[in-house]
Amino acid sequence: MLFMNILSAGSRAGETVPIFPLSTVLFPGSRLPLKIFEQRYMDMAKACLKHDSPFGVCLIREGAEVGTPAVPEAVGCLARLAEWDMDTVGILKVTAEGLERFRLRETRVGPAGLILGDIERIAPEPAAQPAELAESAAFVRKVVEALGPARFAPPLRYDDASWVGFRLAEILPLRMAAKQKLLELTDPVARLGILHRFLREQGLLPA
Repeated sequence: MLFMNILSAGSRAGETVPIFPLSTVLFPGSRLPLKIFEQRYMDMAKACLKHDSPFGVCLIREGAEVGTPAVPEAVGCLARLAEWDMDTVGILKVTAEGLERFRLRETRVGPAGLILGDIERIAPEPAAQPAELAESAAFVRKVVEALGPARFAPPLRYDDASWVGFRLAEILPLRMAAKQKLLELTDPVARLGILHRFLREQGLLPA
């Protein structure tokens, strides 16, 4: 009933979604495996599956994943539950698939300790094909082939600077603070330029 009320209120006065603070950054097009065992997130996942509704994933700014509700970063990524399984009692295994980014306008904590966020969706980025795209896309293609395409949500858009940039931000060994900044950027050409330079500096591109 709580989640039905949230969905109804969101349709009338903006959009309200449950927030899942994590110690990682979710990007649009990413697939993130999670193990859920806290009751508040079990209830959230069941409600999202029942109503086919999204939830928000935010990097933790202060606090921890377990226990007292953490303070989330202001920009996160909507997610849907693409897969789920419960082969161990009390542990729900899910795969979250990244959708659009959003900004948190306001948060509050429900009685069960679940954070609810009033959000504003960030518009999809325009298609762009800067000079760095070919080399960057070739690197991403090799990683996708090595890890398997199931690791990434389709479609695989190697001709799109936004998609390639998000995949680089996802797979490269960057600090979470840096990944968060890349998530917050709204210029796909600038994001790809930063990541292309990193690939060059690390010797990950052909000389």
